[in-house]
Amino acid sequence: MKKQVIIALAISISAFSFAQKKELRAVEKAIKGSNYAEAKAALQQAEPLISQMDEKEKAQYYYLKASTLFAGGAGTLADIDSAIENIAKVEGGYESEVAQLKQDMANNLLTRGNEYYGKQDYSSSSKFFEKTYRLNKDTIFLYYAASTAVNVPEYDRALALYEELKKLGYTGIEKEYFATNKETGEEEVLDKTTRDLYVRSGTHINPGERMTESRKPEIVKNVALIYVAQGDNDKAIQAIQDAKKESPDDINLILSEANIYYKMGETEKFKALLEKATEMDPNNAELQYNLGVISGESGDIEGAKKYYQKTIELNPNYTNAYINMAVTILDGEKAVIEEMNGLGNTAADNKRYDELIEVRKELYKEAIPYLDKALSIDGDNINAATTLMNIYSVLGETEKYKEMKAKVDSFN
Repeated sequence: MKKQVIIALAISISAFSFAQKKELRAVEKAIKGSNYAEAKAALQQAEPLISQMDEKEKAQYYYLKASTLFAGGAGTLADIDSAIENIAKVEGGYESEVAQLKQDMANNLLTRGNEYYGKQDYSSSSKFFEKTYRLNKDTIFLYYAASTAVNVPEYDRALALYEELKKLGYTGIEKEYFATNKETGEEEVLDKTTRDLYVRSGTHINPGERMTESRKPEIVKNVALIYVAQGDNDKAIQAIQDAKKESPDDINLILSEANIYYKMGETEKFKALLEKATEMDPNNAELQYNLGVISGESGDIEGAKKYYQKTIELNPNYTNAYINMAVTILDGEKAVIEEMNGLGNTAADNKRYDELIEVRKELYKEAIPYLDKALSIDGDNINAATTLMNIYSVLGETEKYKEMKAKVDSFN
């Protein structure tokens, strides 16, 4: 009786082994024929047998399941997640097959992510970039996922990805190889092997290498701005302060902090930080312009004029600087009109009224050159044209008024 039990058990084990191999061969055959629905069905039949499989068979099962879920690139995002989970379970065999599958998956995910990015579908693009990272652990793709999530904007998701990057200590600093293309004269960034090949072939010269700039300031800035968008200004400022401890002289961090204070309505802190940034980069027209804006908003008219004039000196084609300079000059009209309206009918009042008319005209004449310049740079600037039309009307310069009116009418 004991011998019969032993024989029966041996037959049972043999049957299980045969069934396992049969089902797994069926999966392999279906995958080779790109029949992934059939492969899934065969996997379902093989799944109850996992506990009876040896290490190599389990490796085969998980590899085949990952391949089936990937479906040659047709798998859903949920399928991709499951495929990555199954790849992680492969042990004791199929190393080269898994390596090839991971490469195929990474190439497909990256291609799809780039395609969605090109269509400005940043949400989908970000998710495919993230899957690429989950698969190959290359942090550059986690960075891409976070950056594109900001564009959606999917702030909660972007914040989680950025925080993950920070925990990983990601900086984005890497060695970059370059050489100059002899035909175009332009410097090109290449991988080391390609660059060396081009230099040896004579198509490129002046090879070199350098370290790229850190992406940490950008990451911290985006984290801070996300906190601002979520109304958590304290965390935003803390994020900037933490970054400044490592890079106290990073002008981008100073500008990011200034931007946060501006969004919070703390204009004095915003202005102080802009002034600090301007000291660090005195030839930055954008900084000078922004200081002009904030000075004007805070009532510092002469300061605003000074900054706009500096902007124009640094960038003679900065249209908005000319427009804002004219606006700042014309703002002086308010006080003039207020005083005119408050005068009585005495001889002294009438005399003062005539004086104020001249003051008003002088303001107009002072603003005209800036508006003219703005219009010469940007011929479609309706604000400049409309303001000039109104000024010429008040000044009684009929021909110039008609000319400008025709221009304004042409915009409609």
